Amino acid sequence: QVMVQSSAALAPTRVSLQKPASRTVAVAPRVCNGKAARQMMVWSPVGNKFFETFSYLPPLSENEIAKQVDYIVNNGFIPSLEFAEAEQAYAGTEITRLSQPGYYDNRYWTMWKLPMFGCSDPSQVLNEITQCTKAFPNAYIRLVAFDNVRQVQCAGFLVHRPAGVKDFLPTDKRSV
Repeated sequence: QVMVQSSAALAPTRVSLQKPASRTVAVAPRVCNGKAARQMMVWSPVGNKFFETFSYLPPLSENEIAKQVDYIVNNGFIPSLEFAEAEQAYAGTEITRLSQPGYYDNRYWTMWKLPMFGCSDPSQVLNEITQCTKAFPNAYIRLVAFDNVRQVQCAGFLVHRPAGVKDFLPTDKRSV
């Protein structure tokens, strides 16, 4: 035992330094995902590039893109289009270059016009997608949306892939 001065009453207090009695610890039941692990697939990184939010899905149809645009505009987000040629659209994996501070190559695409501030008609966005696709048919085009209240990008997905690109696999061949 050790004598300790209590700050409240300035009277000595006895503190025991003996080990507390051991407690019995309940053992959790064994967790096994053996069945589920056999059903899981592994994403193949070879020739299988992904861009933005919906890249794990098959390319979106015009109707599916229109629904996403409706959601963006109806929630008051600010849509913006960006594009990049195929060879510049995807950041490589060169660790030495990517790890350097201030390295931004391939992270920012060229903006198509200005962001569509105050856009309340989804057809305006769809029209801009069509114009951008006609002007740059050999470029990737993505739609991004910004929330001006939270000051964040809240959506981003491809709306056009260049014809003949082979940098992604069909959904049934993406995993092994």
